[in-house]
Amino acid sequence: MEEKFDIVAIGESLVELSTDEKLKDAECLHKYFGGDALATAVAAVRLGSKVGFISKLGNDAFKDFLLDAWKNEGLDISQITFSNEKNGLYLIARPSYLEKEFAFYRKKTATAKLSPDDISENYLGNAKVVYSTGITQSLSLSAKDAVFKCFQLAKNMQILSAYDPNFVSAVSSVDEAREYFDEVIYNVDILFMSAKHDLPILGIESIDAAIKYLWDKGVSIIIVKSGLDKGYYTGYNGNITFTEFYTHDVCDTTCSGDVFNGAFLHGLTHGCSPFEATKLASIAAGIQAKGIGAIKSIPYHDDVYSIFRGV
Repeated sequence: MEEKFDIVAIGESLVELSTDEKLKDAECLHKYFGGDALATAVAAVRLGSKVGFISKLGNDAFKDFLLDAWKNEGLDISQITFSNEKNGLYLIARPSYLEKEFAFYRKKTATAKLSPDDISENYLGNAKVVYSTGITQSLSLSAKDAVFKCFQLAKNMQILSAYDPNFVSAVSSVDEAREYFDEVIYNVDILFMSAKHDLPILGIESIDAAIKYLWDKGVSIIIVKSGLDKGYYTGYNGNITFTEFYTHDVCDTTCSGDVFNGAFLHGLTHGCSPFEATKLASIAAGIQAKGIGAIKSIPYHDDVYSIFRGV
């Protein structure tokens, strides 16, 4: 019997080296792993979802560390393939909330070799939701084509697809991000966006107007994070609701949006309405942002649900 998944995510894998000191002062860097779609996958699996992760690893000194770490998380890694290119790496220092140093090395890495050949229709067919991001598309033309294939297959098989443009100016231009967005949007059912970073892709400033525009594009569920308003707007079935951030007492927001996405998809695939899933995801993202690093501070099921049940 083939294994069933709540979520299948396709994306980048990176080695993370982090510290709560300035990089110039740090004598020790903590090794972990990161990547935006990977953070989403881990957030969901720590809450109790069954999650598959599709990526490509380099045959370097970090390969076994990454594989073992993902197995220990409970991710299904049967679709991981390998290349002789190196694995990507980033360094993050967070000596205080107002201070952050970040450096990443992700060009010509193994994950950039992702291609449509790495996507199995049978594997995706066992998922409730397929997820990817603009970051994955930005890796290479072949990676962009792999994401397109994932969403097209999901549409054809009537499987939900979820997407986050996750626009970062250091990774792609606005025009490139718009190209990535336009290529997949008609196959997207669930869309996560940042009011500050992603709405410029649409050329629309109003969150309400953006949600209505996206409904017209055929997107069923839209979640917009607004730092200015300190919360999330959820648009579904003609209704738009606002959910405040769970906490403003944060230390490091690296990948908090990705953690929100994973928790939201977990909630949605476990009986929550989109509005309930937003509340659950806000808690998970808020707890994660209290720690240092992208993934190691992602909370587990009991930590999140003990709060969610009391809301």
